[in-house]
Amino acid sequence: MTDHNETNETNETTQAADLSRTETKAGFVALIGAPNAGKSTLMNAMVGHKVSIVTPKVQTTRSRIRGIGMHQNVQMIFVDTPGIFTPKRRLDRAMVQAAWQGAEDGDVLLLLHDCARRLIDEDTSNILTKLAASGRRASLVLNKIDLAPQERLLERADEMSKIYEFERIFMVSAETGNGVADLKSWLAGKMPKSPFLFDPDDLSDMPLRLLAAETLREKLFLNLHQELPYQLTVETENCRIATMAVLKCICPSMLRVRGIVALSLVKVGKPCAALAPPRAKSWKKRLIAACICSRM
Repeated sequence: MTDHNETNETNETTQAADLSRTETKAGFVALIGAPNAGKSTLMNAMVGHKVSIVTPKVQTTRSRIRGIGMHQNVQMIFVDTPGIFTPKRRLDRAMVQAAWQGAEDGDVLLLLHDCARRLIDEDTSNILTKLAASGRRASLVLNKIDLAPQERLLERADEMSKIYEFERIFMVSAETGNGVADLKSWLAGKMPKSPFLFDPDDLSDMPLRLLAAETLREKLFLNLHQELPYQLTVETENCRIATMAVLKCICPSMLRVRGIVALSLVKVGKPCAALAPPRAKSWKKRLIAACICSRM
């Protein structure tokens, strides 16, 4: 009996020693690129869950959003930034500034480019020029390869490499997941040795109040089109965990919208069934179907 107990104690000691010898890594991966390059979609694919809202409209992401992805003993914090373009308004300047600040915070910098475009857009060219002048190391991710002819991929990679010397070049489709696993594995190898910066079960550091506001803004963007002003913002007025959040949507027309979005810790990120179908003729009727409206 004594020998048996000693054997169990030895096994437990060995397991504890093996666990203590396991090195953990953690670091930040900054995602930059022109509007609609697919940064939010790629971050969601890396995390494995939807943590950043996605719409076909440009400049959906307005601030830095962080998603937490795990790969074995490596924790990667992905920083989704607003699209970088030539700003014309105060809101535009704030978003572009937030994007470049997010780039500075990353241990690894990824430049995403929509290779479905026939030519390199002006915004991407400006980003390449600024990166070359800064001397910052970055890797290129050619996204949306499922929408581009194969012969264009190598031509585009060669064309962009003449402007800036990339550390690595990846070709992925964030929408279908093609090439995402290889990119994630490479990123895991680039992370510095460090204890985990967040709980391994966490998906994002975004507060629930902000998540509720972003979810409503995404649904408004998806259901309102030409009539939707881009200056629209959503603020959370009251939030009760695992029940519902009361939000206020502010438009430039001074229309305040009080929407009630049911939130469940299990179903966060799924479309709200309360939203009216896009075929509704009146944009106000569609808005009222999703929210309780009141003019201030």
